[in-house]
Amino acid sequence: MRKLPFLLLFAFTVQISFAQTEDSIFIKRISDEILTNGKAYENLRHLTKKIGARLAGSPGMVKSEQWGLKVMQESGAHKAWMQECMVPHWVRGGKDIASAAYIPERGEVKSGPYPTSVKKELDIIALGNSVGTGNNTLTEQVVLVNSFDELEKKKEEVKDKIVFYNYKFNPTYINTFLSYRDAGQYRGQGPSRAAKYGAKAVIVRSMSHAADNHPHTGAIRYDSAYAKIPAVAIGLQDADWLSEQLQKRNVMVTLKTNGHFLPDTIGHNIIGELRGTEFPDEIITVGGHLDSWDNCEGAHDDGAGCVQTIEMLRAFKAIGYKPKRTIRFVLFANEENGLRGGNKYAEEAKAKNEKHILAMESDAGGFTPRSLGFSGSDVQYEKVLSWKALIAPYGCTEINKGGGGADIGPLNRALKTPTASLNPDSQRYFDIHHARSDVFEAVNKRELELGAVNMAAFIYLVDKYGL
Repeated sequence: MRKLPFLLLFAFTVQISFAQTEDSIFIKRISDEILTNGKAYENLRHLTKKIGARLAGSPGMVKSEQWGLKVMQESGAHKAWMQECMVPHWVRGGKDIASAAYIPERGEVKSGPYPTSVKKELDIIALGNSVGTGNNTLTEQVVLVNSFDELEKKKEEVKDKIVFYNYKFNPTYINTFLSYRDAGQYRGQGPSRAAKYGAKAVIVRSMSHAADNHPHTGAIRYDSAYAKIPAVAIGLQDADWLSEQLQKRNVMVTLKTNGHFLPDTIGHNIIGELRGTEFPDEIITVGGHLDSWDNCEGAHDDGAGCVQTIEMLRAFKAIGYKPKRTIRFVLFANEENGLRGGNKYAEEAKAKNEKHILAMESDAGGFTPRSLGFSGSDVQYEKVLSWKALIAPYGCTEINKGGGGADIGPLNRALKTPTASLNPDSQRYFDIHHARSDVFEAVNKRELELGAVNMAAFIYLVDKYGL
């Protein structure tokens, strides 16, 4: 009788071992298909070079939506459709221009063509959703502020001035997304916090630790309690120059920006679906966002996530995979300056009482995959963690607590859906994030494809075993 528990344990162990071997073989099939026949890189080439910038409301947005629907259909979706949502329509309205000048102090050698002042053109770009300077330029003295605490100390000085937030990207965080989260408050909240004390405009140090001088745009959030004032980002080299000058003397900056809103317009989430064979009412969502800022091609942010999403669909169909659960592949609208696509997707899912068992997002660039993030219950996390050995050979050697993304956050909040994310190597991401350097040439084909492999492996395991 003592042999019975041992035999049961042995049989159970054999069963687990067989299942893991079967999963390992299948994941290798997925990987081989993507790495041998993958179309993600060429899809990204078309999206970036043939369509280009695709900010919500722009002609590029419309072209990219039409392209996305067509590629979903060609990749083998059982069903593909456009989910309508209203999106904001902010336009830059022209070239953003800035220059700095100061009066040389007595005895200082004058240089350049300016007999009474020294002048330097600054590399700047208006922040997304910012108001412009109007028909005229704005010329005011600049006040250097290195933190919000320093703003409070200088609040009596900033009235009718331009506030320059020179808060630096923290270089000590190995995960650069922590640096972005830390510095991002100066872009998002900075304009209104300066306006509270009467500032006329703000200049924000770009959210980057790059060695170049490309300014990085991104959305701001005005507080309705205060005036809306123009806001621009400045390249890091010019930020260092301006900071150095302000520690020596008074500096005047002249700004000309033209940003403004047009009426909201119609945009779309693009959705492709593989219908589940056993549990069709259980839905797994995976995606990235289709929009980009207007100053770049949006190759890493988030063209990479979009073409990885489509590549998973194509690869599953190519190898004849028939999922147990319904898998939706989504290209979300308007992540950058409104999140209307993610909100619409969650709103409709809740209204239809859909059962979403997982949502996964790729919105951290097309760099080498390092880990997966997961947010769910402790029991679910332990189950996901048990799959690490199956996924690790393809790059994601860790599965960490905490995963998601802006577009799938609303689904989590509306339906308590567990969320996951692909976490590529982050060291180069903020060199190009929201900057003119986010172009197709900055993406490595092999790294891009490996990201799709890791995501597809994870989605396959969730589909097979559930959560």
